[in-house]
Amino acid sequence: MSSINYVNENLFIEDVSIEAIAGSIETPFYCYSTALMVQRYRDLQEALKLQEPTIYYAVKANPNLAVVRTFSHQGAGADVVSVGELRRCLAAGIPANKIVFAGVGKTRSEISEALKEGVFQLNVESEPELIAINEVAASLGLIANVGLRVNPDVDAKTHAKITTGLKENKFGVDLDRAPYIFENAAKSLGSISLKSLSVHIGSQLLDLAPYRTAYRKVAEMTLHLRSLGFEIDHLDLGGGLGISYNAEKAPDLNSFSEIVNDIFGDLDCRIGFEPGRYLVGDAGLLVTKVLYIKKGRDKTFIIVDGAMNDLIRPTLYEGYHDVIPVHRGGEIQTKLCDIVGPICESGDYLAQDRILPKLNENDLLAIKSAGAYGAAMSSTYNSRPLVPEVLVNGREFCLIRRRQTVQESIDLEKIPNWLGTD
Repeated sequence: MSSINYVNENLFIEDVSIEAIAGSIETPFYCYSTALMVQRYRDLQEALKLQEPTIYYAVKANPNLAVVRTFSHQGAGADVVSVGELRRCLAAGIPANKIVFAGVGKTRSEISEALKEGVFQLNVESEPELIAINEVAASLGLIANVGLRVNPDVDAKTHAKITTGLKENKFGVDLDRAPYIFENAAKSLGSISLKSLSVHIGSQLLDLAPYRTAYRKVAEMTLHLRSLGFEIDHLDLGGGLGISYNAEKAPDLNSFSEIVNDIFGDLDCRIGFEPGRYLVGDAGLLVTKVLYIKKGRDKTFIIVDGAMNDLIRPTLYEGYHDVIPVHRGGEIQTKLCDIVGPICESGDYLAQDRILPKLNENDLLAIKSAGAYGAAMSSTYNSRPLVPEVLVNGREFCLIRRRQTVQESIDLEKIPNWLGTD
């Protein structure tokens, strides 16, 4: 049974009604299910048990400390792409030796902090970056454990803005450059320990075929590098497993594990994965309140207090999110509805062309599958404060991020003296 269900026509997340949460926390707010996050983690761990992988939670999907701590308690590591994410993970209890640091634009200060903290591995994405890591490590008197991210030129069959494994994408180095880079590191970069390959071809993958293609290329390169005398003892196989936003068929974990076992079962390598959306996406809701109902000739606009600054995916990625009433039971409207926010953009919508039950002002709506890349990508556009986040655990719920105040945003800014102090 899902952790998000109707009970007597009222929407619950685990054993807590959304209306009860909204009674103490003003909308809009994000709400996450602990049980669903933990179940997804355990399902993935069970499916891949033959490889005994390390699961590095992709913090970018949802970096809230309580969410990260939830996975830390399950034994997860973390995949980070900034010093901010690194510090969050350390604060949430994930040990540095279970953290991989990825990203194409690591600064030298970030590299330095990561090395001082003792992260498990830096995934390098270019030859100039590898040189920079070597120089920083040498200055610190350290040896940097590095994984080379390769670009296998595989179409992930996902949205163009979240595909990362094609040759025209900025990520990784061309696969056929790997032997040269390993040779150069061995000869010239004395503060580098390069014994790992990394690959990540995109996000929100529903088709498993691209994984098979990319993973075969990585396995073949692993064997080739070993034949040249290089030691490869770890493979970071990325993430990208998708979820069902709009009744699509989600990837089958058993089929995914068959691919992994078939390709890597005899390679004698430690394996790591970097799931994010798969673990947290379906565990989250964005709860918003109806402000006004504006009826037009062809469609009805449901104006709510949530907006594109709170959930940018519909506008940025044409992302679909199911929208459901918190209290169910109204008659179905025949006119199409757009669910729109208060921001001064035509792109400020959470859903378009939907058929919904008849709604009234102050009714609550839940935007589903909002646990990944929701709060994480929110902004303060139109000077709207960042919204609260709530974590539910059984019969309990906790405010895990309070609402930002407008004054806090103002306090970050300064009017220079020459403009006066009026």
